[in-house]
Amino acid sequence: MNTVDITVRPLTADTWDDFESVMGTNGGARGCWCMHWRLSMEEWMEGKGDGNKAAMRNLAGHKTPPGVVAYVDDEPIAWCAFGDRSDFPRMQRSSLMKPIDDEPVISLTCLLVKKGHREEGLSSALITAVCEYLAETAETRTVEAYPVEPAKGRKAGPDNAMTGIASAFLASGFTEVARPRKDRPVMRYSLR
Repeated sequence: MNTVDITVRPLTADTWDDFESVMGTNGGARGCWCMHWRLSMEEWMEGKGDGNKAAMRNLAGHKTPPGVVAYVDDEPIAWCAFGDRSDFPRMQRSSLMKPIDDEPVISLTCLLVKKGHREEGLSSALITAVCEYLAETAETRTVEAYPVEPAKGRKAGPDNAMTGIASAFLASGFTEVARPRKDRPVMRYSLR
């Protein structure tokens, strides 16, 4: 298990440049800028690139941050998006990620490790740091995640691994609460 010390800071105007650094010139993947679950497919496609970037910059100006930028020794190395389930209307319509019950949750929807830091085993440390941040700042006490669980011997691709890998969530103390598809568990963590 990786024992790297990761700190997180909320996405605000002050951390925007660090967020851009993590997202890279493509805005994460294909101009997403982490707006995939927050918009309809039509809105997302219309905003692809600069529009999605402007929409996320607007969210960064809100009182409640849309996620956190993660750091190792003050170097921005990752991003994690989260929010109330209602912040993600597209996710609520998804057969894989729609609500499984009425329990209030913080939906952890996207993990992105910056190029050059991938395959370093940082995901579990990132998830733990995010949960520690939420334990101090969030009123809702349950975090819910929607990772992929690749078949043995296979790797998840960048398009379907954006929600994280199940083994990293298990290593961070999450438990499976549902499985809408063989490779897609729904997992939860109690912030107590």
